[in-house]
Amino acid sequence: MEIIRASFTLVVFVLNMVRITLSVENEVLYLDYYKETCPLAEEIVSRNVEIAVLKDPRMAASLLRLHFHDCFVMGCDASILLDNHGDIISEKQAGPNLNSVRGFKVIDEIKYILEEACPLTVSCADILAMVARDAVALCCVFHQRGGPRWKVWLGRRDSMKASLDGANQFIPAPNSSLETLISNFNEQGLDIEDLVALSGGHTLGKARCMSFRQRVYDINMEEKRDKYKRYRTFRRILRSICPDSGRDDAIAPLDFSTPAKFDNHYYINILEGNGLLGSDNVLVTEDHEGEIIKLVWVFAANEELFFSSFAKSIVKMGNINVLTGLEGEIRKNCRFVNP
Repeated sequence: MEIIRASFTLVVFVLNMVRITLSVENEVLYLDYYKETCPLAEEIVSRNVEIAVLKDPRMAASLLRLHFHDCFVMGCDASILLDNHGDIISEKQAGPNLNSVRGFKVIDEIKYILEEACPLTVSCADILAMVARDAVALCCVFHQRGGPRWKVWLGRRDSMKASLDGANQFIPAPNSSLETLISNFNEQGLDIEDLVALSGGHTLGKARCMSFRQRVYDINMEEKRDKYKRYRTFRRILRSICPDSGRDDAIAPLDFSTPAKFDNHYYINILEGNGLLGSDNVLVTEDHEGEIIKLVWVFAANEELFFSSFAKSIVKMGNINVLTGLEGEIRKNCRFVNP
């Protein structure tokens, strides 16, 4: 009897440890979280993302970026969606976001439809996570193949505050050094592989002149690259788009090779010195230990591996400091906390 009791106790202990491990790993998020409470939630999100991307192909990158910029400030809690109101100072005013992040109206439209179908049920934070997945998967419908698709763990709740200072501090700048990027990612519990994989999201989208001007007119970069004619050619193209003063809002694709496809050409570009942003090129130029360059080469050679690594890393990112249970709230309007 004592042996049976001891065995039972051990089994219970092991099961509890498994539950604890799963909770820590997934932050108490679940697959098919809305299966009973809002069964059409994921279909509604996917359909509206598809419509938005068909209207404006650039929107795919914008929606992916919203999720990224949200998670790096206080966690994946939809704080980036809050407007100025009362004591709340919006993260939209932060340097990395001002006149840059977009897609808020798409989120508003999705939230409105979800509120009609299932009032106060689907969080804005979960909408951002689902939208990022669908934006990548549906980004390149005209090319017959989108990017990777992954299962989204759901059950996040929405923050009741924003952090302007956090947005200015933790969202990586386009001219960040490699050391700064590694520090930014480590701060969020993300490692070097996550950094390299998620940087591949720059295979989509465009950037404003003011984001890459420093990279184009950097004298040190000129000295390093001038021995290769291809670097001078790429720089001339960028200078024709972005003069050393003025035209701050002129835009260029983050991936000149295949700007409308989610693929691994981003890594090929930076190996050739043709990354648009300074923070892209430092993955190669400032990696003195060689670990990051090795990953860049691997992803450049194997698109499927990049896809699977990107999916793994974005799921991991989507678990950063999420609010669950009785924390936060389910906003009725993503722009404002509930009255």
